[in-house]
Amino acid sequence: MTQHEVHHLHRVGWLRAAVLGANDGIISTASLIIGIAAAQATHADILLAGSAGLVAGAMSMAAGEYVSVSSQSDTEKADIAREQKSIEENYSYEVQELTDIYKKRGVDSALAEKVAQQLMAHNALDAHIRDELGLFENVKARPIQAALFSCGTFAIGAALPMLISWIVPLSFLIPTIAISSLVFMAILGGIAAYIGGSSIVTGALRITVWGAFAMGLTALVGKLFGVTVG
Repeated sequence: MTQHEVHHLHRVGWLRAAVLGANDGIISTASLIIGIAAAQATHADILLAGSAGLVAGAMSMAAGEYVSVSSQSDTEKADIAREQKSIEENYSYEVQELTDIYKKRGVDSALAEKVAQQLMAHNALDAHIRDELGLFENVKARPIQAALFSCGTFAIGAALPMLISWIVPLSFLIPTIAISSLVFMAILGGIAAYIGGSSIVTGALRITVWGAFAMGLTALVGKLFGVTVG
């Protein structure tokens, strides 16, 4: 029977952006609501601040992801352009460069040189992008994808504590938001770990611990200073 290995590396780009967006959406909005509630704000003020935080946070995530991933993409493109120029001007040097890479990976000298020559003849730039620069098609920077995933998942994550704040009375708001948000974060961490093929328990614990710390600290600040904290 043929064995087929399942890999998850192709999910890295969008999964990172999605988890980051949803995680920030839950933590920042829940913390904001808890902080304001701890400062004795009215229910209307809490809802207003939470709604503003949702919109501002989603736009900030989109802009931040797009700018940061675009910078990564620009760097990748610049390196590829330099590599293309070097191949055109110093072909023999680039062959030797690939040969040395393969030799360091354990291939004997004669075979390493032969492989380098054949790959250069087939697609020189592709060989150097993959083996020298370490860039692969499934993990290349995609700014628009990252921005959309971060924005969308932030809004979804932030909508969860916002929905609860609409339903739950003010007197029960802080514990309800805290407990439900920790549950949401544990589920998110578990799902992200499952999609990425890693430990579900580790993924859930990691995000839950940091979320609890963020909400606790914000509640303390709101209680001590009685101000709106974002």
